[in-house]
Amino acid sequence: MSRSKKASSALISVFHKDGLEPIVRKFQELGITIYSTGGTEKFIKDLGIDVIPVEDVTSYPSILGGRVKTLHPKVFGGILNRQDNASDVAQLKEYEIPQLDIVIVDLYPFEKTVASGASEQDIIEKIDIGGISLIRAAAKNYKDVICVSSMEDYAEFLEIISKNEGATTLGDRKKFAAKSFNVSSHYDSAIFNYFNKNHHIAALKVSETQGKVLRYGENPHQKGFFFGDFDAMFSQLHGKELSYNNLLDVDAAVNLILEFKNEAPTFAILKHNNACGLAQRETLHQAYIDALAGDPVSAFGGVLISNQKIDKDTAEEIHELFCEVVIAPGYVEDALEILKGKKNRIILVQNEVGMPEMQVRTCLNGILLQEKDHKTDTVSDLTNATHSKPSERELEDLLFASKICKHTKSNTIVLAKNKQLCASGTGQTSRVDALNQAIHKANSFNFDLKGAVMASDAFFPFPDCVEIADKAGITSVIQPGGSIKDQLSIDYCNQNGISMVMTGTRHFKH
Repeated sequence: MSRSKKASSALISVFHKDGLEPIVRKFQELGITIYSTGGTEKFIKDLGIDVIPVEDVTSYPSILGGRVKTLHPKVFGGILNRQDNASDVAQLKEYEIPQLDIVIVDLYPFEKTVASGASEQDIIEKIDIGGISLIRAAAKNYKDVICVSSMEDYAEFLEIISKNEGATTLGDRKKFAAKSFNVSSHYDSAIFNYFNKNHHIAALKVSETQGKVLRYGENPHQKGFFFGDFDAMFSQLHGKELSYNNLLDVDAAVNLILEFKNEAPTFAILKHNNACGLAQRETLHQAYIDALAGDPVSAFGGVLISNQKIDKDTAEEIHELFCEVVIAPGYVEDALEILKGKKNRIILVQNEVGMPEMQVRTCLNGILLQEKDHKTDTVSDLTNATHSKPSERELEDLLFASKICKHTKSNTIVLAKNKQLCASGTGQTSRVDALNQAIHKANSFNFDLKGAVMASDAFFPFPDCVEIADKAGITSVIQPGGSIKDQLSIDYCNQNGISMVMTGTRHFKH
């Protein structure tokens, strides 16, 4: 893999000119002939550096509004010829085709154009044809050509040619070919996903070009990786590198707190992807205290998240707890200094970024794909199933509990009172077990369940759950309904003065 090859010529045609100047000046210093097109050609000329227009090679101007510039045999012949093939070399000479040793090309910003909300016509015009073809050709012929397909690789490329006076090894060229096919495959996936956004074609293209190797996976004997732009979503202000399990908990925390965006101060504490404490209060300080009261035992080593900037008083309370991660939209300076008092505590600022619309997970020998559960139960969704109706306070608590229930592993029951999570039963095989777990937990932390409400992620097939809840002091219930035996639960509630509302929407989370 050490076969070295010194370059004598280069084709440069890029959309983004940032970082290009040092490379062009190095080419001039090394005596490398430069060919270029359009705006790139002008950029190089303005630097006072000699450049040969591609039109001088092809004898064709840029046509069709710039759609066709480099699509010509004299360009692609210069890239695809095999320099150890006598016939190829002879044909280059016969047709006066210049050998091209370096190709520096990037692509029109298709994804950014889509994200900007541009018109369909503008989006279509950002589907690169010549650039993608040049990249594929140069990467295919890596034995003779080095392809630089992204401005992110400029520094590495410049270091190589500077150190080796314009020469590259076969290993260099193959590495850059892999980078190039990463760029081209991601680009094509983005275009396909734009055309197939409604999934009319049952095909899945997932492409992430940014990633990191994690210390390990779920357990130390498993490898782990994260693919995505973590730095766009979070600014990490302190602490160690996030682990695989940290990332799962952070994901659960972020999705849960989104339910309370732009609401009163809300604080949540999560452990193993489930909320073990959550409260909404007039101040963030009180919201944290009441969230912690929900389960101060499980909170140890948990992930904490707030929907508002963390103040000094709240930070002082948090500092007393051993926790892995703290997430907030921001921190006052005094609060941040307090939280930094624990060396390994991970402190994150959550930025406003778009979230994926779809959820992807492996299954058997394939992949499952589904839309995210974007449905949040509101007052307008509720149907009164019983003679008695929930009070205004109960109604607020029912919707509060429903939001938590939606983000808790099934089977789940959530008990809440005065916009505070009293307890939940999580991930149980029986809904009765989930309810009993929640009641036992609430009682163990001295919650008075009289007047509390109950939320269930799915319907009650029998009246046993409402009976158990009634005896624990629960006075109002929210559930999706839909069982052929709904009436049994409704009858029990009517006979015992419990109000029940139905949402019509199940919120399983497996």
